[in-house]
Amino acid sequence: MKTTYKKKENMKPKVYFKTFGCRTNLYDSQAMVGALKDYEVTLNEDEADVVVLNSCTVTNGADTHVRSYISQLEKKSNAKLFLTGCGAHTKGESLLREGRIHGVFGQSEKLKIDTLLSKEKPFYELGDINYIDQSIVDDFVGKSRAFIKIQEGCDFRCSYCIIPFVRGDARSIAEDKILEQITRLALNGFGEFILSGTNVGSYGKDTNTSMAKLMKKISQIRGVRRIRLGSIEPIQITDEFKEILDESWLEKHLHIALQHTSPTMLKLMNRRNIYNQDRELFEFLSDKGFAIGTDFITGHPGESESIWDEAIKNINLLPLTHLHAFTYSKRDNTPSSIMKPQINGKLAKTRLHEIENIVEEKNYNFRKIFNLQLEVLIENKTGENLYQGFDQYFNKITVKSNEDLVGNWINVSNYDVQKGNNYAEL
Repeated sequence: MKTTYKKKENMKPKVYFKTFGCRTNLYDSQAMVGALKDYEVTLNEDEADVVVLNSCTVTNGADTHVRSYISQLEKKSNAKLFLTGCGAHTKGESLLREGRIHGVFGQSEKLKIDTLLSKEKPFYELGDINYIDQSIVDDFVGKSRAFIKIQEGCDFRCSYCIIPFVRGDARSIAEDKILEQITRLALNGFGEFILSGTNVGSYGKDTNTSMAKLMKKISQIRGVRRIRLGSIEPIQITDEFKEILDESWLEKHLHIALQHTSPTMLKLMNRRNIYNQDRELFEFLSDKGFAIGTDFITGHPGESESIWDEAIKNINLLPLTHLHAFTYSKRDNTPSSIMKPQINGKLAKTRLHEIENIVEEKNYNFRKIFNLQLEVLIENKTGENLYQGFDQYFNKITVKSNEDLVGNWINVSNYDVQKGNNYAEL
């Protein structure tokens, strides 16, 4: 175990943050960056004296990725390692016992990071799983968009998911904290804000407000140009939410988690959505001009050939444009982990590619059929005079320009629709 690092005279030790998983983790990493005073952040892993692993534990595979990263780092670095994030709750104790990391701390402890990184003795401090986040982030290093955590935890109990047990029950961050943070970020030049959380659509259920009310208040902050949402549930698209669908500041893309389209599989997964209602909602949103994405799991235990055939039939009927699909990966201590029959991994991957191909074609047709005026935030440079960003439909576009466009908003009306993304020359 690495327990010491060399500190050059009059220089702060350097910290590298390795972030796995979701946007909530991205936010938490940035909160830790903002809380540092005695350390200097580096974006170069090789020069780090300290590495903080902000981990994901959504599947057994996610835990494996963290272990693999630690193994790779051990071979080439003398950095002192610390573990936080969801994996701290599931694998932190064993990794500490093995002497592979110096300290483990939970999400509630992140603002104490200066003190934690300075501890001489190994430690294990998970803190309070049901804490309310009080952190304020006023910058995002290397980002054009700002991720805003508005809630934590989840009250759903999907049979395949461990997250409620490592993130706690759903709870909302105080509205004034959220608005203060966005105001600061807008003053720092950010115009696009992505609202995120463990179950972002549950915002306000514990504080007598709602997602729609919050978004209206955010839209009134000077400098806010576009608001995006993380993944939400179908039942969270309420009548009140539908009233804001025509607002110009709302992204024209919604990511609505289904996880499957077979009613039988949805019951096995202990999901709350019902396919026929999902289809009705998606058609309504499509008629309003929205691009629509979803999550989908292939190869969950019990996914028979007939269930899969039904799922494919139903997928073809949905006006989808985007997809976040993945093969089922067993997560210990969940109901799904002991369900039978298990599905062969190779078959799960075949099904994954099948559904990906279907939605890829739907996305291509969406971009090809509609002559859309695109409002694009350029995020990065990808080559000589080539820049890349996302439009309001969350479609990627490559733009060729002699001017430096990074961080700029541009309007694009003439572009080529290509497989995978759009292309324009300015």
